[in-house]
Amino acid sequence: MKKRNKWIAVISVLVGLTVIGGYGGIRYLFDYAIVRDEKDFMSSGDASGTSEPAKPYEKWTFLNTKPKYMTQKTEDGLTLKGVYLRNNEQKVQGNRKLMILVHGYTSNGKLLEQYAKLFYGKGYDLFLPDARAHGMSEGKYIGFGWPDRIDLLHWIKQMIAYYDDKVDIGLWGISMGGAEVMMVSGEKLPKQVKCIIEDCGYSSTKEEMEYQLKEMFHLPSFPIIPLASAYTEHRVGYNFYESSAVEQLKKNHLPMLFIHGSKDDFVPTEMVEEVYEASKGPKEKVIFPGAGHAKSYQSNPKRYEKVVFQFLDQYLPVKEKSKK
Repeated sequence: MKKRNKWIAVISVLVGLTVIGGYGGIRYLFDYAIVRDEKDFMSSGDASGTSEPAKPYEKWTFLNTKPKYMTQKTEDGLTLKGVYLRNNEQKVQGNRKLMILVHGYTSNGKLLEQYAKLFYGKGYDLFLPDARAHGMSEGKYIGFGWPDRIDLLHWIKQMIAYYDDKVDIGLWGISMGGAEVMMVSGEKLPKQVKCIIEDCGYSSTKEEMEYQLKEMFHLPSFPIIPLASAYTEHRVGYNFYESSAVEQLKKNHLPMLFIHGSKDDFVPTEMVEEVYEASKGPKEKVIFPGAGHAKSYQSNPKRYEKVVFQFLDQYLPVKEKSKK
């Protein structure tokens, strides 16, 4: 018994020293990835696939109406903001067609101008929310899509109410926004949501953190990821293990289009295979050869446009189908 107690004491001391010694590293990882701040490993433009500086919505020359700024109060007391862009050239019988565009990590809605122009040019109304701790929205901590999925669900309901229920909605997200729209797919979505497009989203926050820890710091995931996850749950209210697009997609039955670049070195291309297999609804997967992270559109704009709108023509057509 004395020998057993001795070993328990030794192990306890070693674990204690590991935790104390690793605390600085855990705090560093938390501040590096979770705390709102400019990141040296990815610019806000890179996270949404653009090298162009953000312009005010009022200077988007392709709009035919003025931007309308909208707000939401989250369950944990944050004020979030988004921008609604009505398209006066949309001419449909019945429900209007709205695309909600969700930006990437450290980015914001204004940096989605090229994608907004693409969807707006086809006649869709648009809504671009800034995620918590991004852009115009409040928040100190980045949610990696998990708390954001609930925020997005509330935005969806708010937009449905704005249209008096007479709207059909599609979701599109890139990078972290891609993960967010996949994560919200597992929630009980209103019937007005018809389809989802994700571009280079990750399979789970845990797997993305593990990948980045290895790529940027050449460190093993254990014990850093479990400890950082527990610390994040203590500070922010979510952990890396529950924040899973894969698990949410297992509950999804909506049509989904999965897009990824074959040379993505930030969200590895193999992650798209995992999320694609998990989804239970009608689905399509398109890989863009040679494209890096969030660069599928830039690598081949014509193909991207063709793929996206062939999908939307099936599930959220903005033009009335001709009667034979």
